[in-house]
Amino acid sequence: MIYRTLGSTKEKVSAIGVGGWHLGLPRVSEKDSIRIVRSAIDRGINFMDNCWDYGEGISETRMGQALKDGYRGKVFLMTKIDGRSKKEAARQLDESLKRLQVEMIDLVQHHEVLRFEDPHRIFDEEGANQALLEARAAGKIRYIGFTGHKDPQIHLHMLKVAAQHDFRFDTVQMPLNVMDAHFRSFENLVLPELVREKIGVLGMKSMANGILLKSGTVTAIECLHYALTLPTSVVITGIDSMEVLDQAIQAVESFRPLTGAEVGELLARTAEAAMTGYYEPFKTTSLFDGTASNPQWLGEEPKRLQDLFSR
Repeated sequence: MIYRTLGSTKEKVSAIGVGGWHLGLPRVSEKDSIRIVRSAIDRGINFMDNCWDYGEGISETRMGQALKDGYRGKVFLMTKIDGRSKKEAARQLDESLKRLQVEMIDLVQHHEVLRFEDPHRIFDEEGANQALLEARAAGKIRYIGFTGHKDPQIHLHMLKVAAQHDFRFDTVQMPLNVMDAHFRSFENLVLPELVREKIGVLGMKSMANGILLKSGTVTAIECLHYALTLPTSVVITGIDSMEVLDQAIQAVESFRPLTGAEVGELLARTAEAAMTGYYEPFKTTSLFDGTASNPQWLGEEPKRLQDLFSR
């Protein structure tokens, strides 16, 4: 396994991480999900991704089961919360702690920062970041980050609003793949800023749940090698079977950073398919937006602003 430093923290994390969403899919049994997690850890993967809303809590519950019997001490555990209000964020975090059966989560991230108003709600005086700051002070969490998959300009806006509140994120999670480079690119716009600020880079959607492979322009191993070549701390990949776990391990074992010529060849090969964002529907549709389908997860708007609106 390859291990990398997580941004400006001193944490050593595996270059490949286990994506939590797949663990709660109906086609994956609880027994199989536990086997996947424990086998991944036994083979050197120590970064575990999850989210409060994955599978209505099933993913966190299954990961909690898998991390029993001494496995918790072997991993860097991350989950995400959707709440934008302090009250809702605190409630979701407490639920995650119970499902995961832990007293502390290494990294908690504000999930699905997809709208330009999200940063302002999160950093409101009664916003979600206040809940995470209090949780960190209480020893419930160690690090704070945010995620999003829609538009790199929103990521840049989130970083700007955070700076205005004298806050610096430990991690940022975003799509990084061979097609992202051609369309509304996180790699081109956000990645340089994270590297400059020494913020941990969590790459996701290296294959977009297999959608990129349907273009017929690239293989799974090529997708993983491309993402691993970027200055990522971790490439989070969905694993729903032992065969897919084997594939992820194979990608690491066969990895060497791609040369400039190899990157150029991959980008040239995928350029036409990538140009309109068709194979990255998480950017161009709401199909991947859990909080769009479930706005109640965000919590209430700040009361003083509701009062202002009603005057």
